Amino acid sequence: MIKTKSQEEIELMREACRITRDTLKVVENSIKVGISTKELDKIAFDYIKSQGAIPSFKNYCGYPATICASVNDTIVHGIPSEEIILKEGDIISVDVGAKYKGFHGDAARTFPVGKIDSKVKRLIKITEQSFFEGIKGLKSGAYVGDISNRIQTFVEKNGYSIVRELVGHGVGRELHEDPQVPNYGRAGGGPRLNTNSVIAIEPMVNMGDRHVVFLSDGWTCKTRDGQPSAHYENTVLITDDGVDILTL
Repeated sequence: MIKTKSQEEIELMREACRITRDTLKVVENSIKVGISTKELDKIAFDYIKSQGAIPSFKNYCGYPATICASVNDTIVHGIPSEEIILKEGDIISVDVGAKYKGFHGDAARTFPVGKIDSKVKRLIKITEQSFFEGIKGLKSGAYVGDISNRIQTFVEKNGYSIVRELVGHGVGRELHEDPQVPNYGRAGGGPRLNTNSVIAIEPMVNMGDRHVVFLSDGWTCKTRDGQPSAHYENTVLITDDGVDILTL
């Protein structure tokens, strides 16, 4: 069942999403050649705690960290490590959530490390743009499939592929709520979204083919062909006549 939020709940979610958004900014400002993903994780943890919130991901279903730090061909759920040191030309997607007074925010961005290849820069740009394509015309009464189809069409038109094993989701008191929000599908398909529904829309886009592999740690998801992948996510409030992007 898709849970709609009261005005009081929405205001709490706005603050959770503000903290989430600002955590990404703090992490982005810390990204440099030679830093480990474990160090970035501590920076995120300290900032979230300083804002009176708690990290949404830490200990969620046993996940051991504050952020997901996914480098190059890691699509999502990369576990921060002292052994993973960022180098010139890498890209890193950072996914983070903050829980504030019982409500979650959730967002992700893909950042360059120093100077990156122009082809990879375009991958990041198209991934971000696909999110904004997905929310075009989105308002109360729209179907989840409308988002899915617009994202898939835009990404594939630009020569990339969409990950299908992982999807967006509702957000609220739980980090993952109904409905699932795939990044592929048929326009007019799936459930309808009502005013004050809150969802996380998160395109995951591969430079090569769409197929993935999951590592034995139970979390890390990589591209099967070893080519780069990018991730972009925002928490979005559905309104009568449009959307309010809470993590922007």
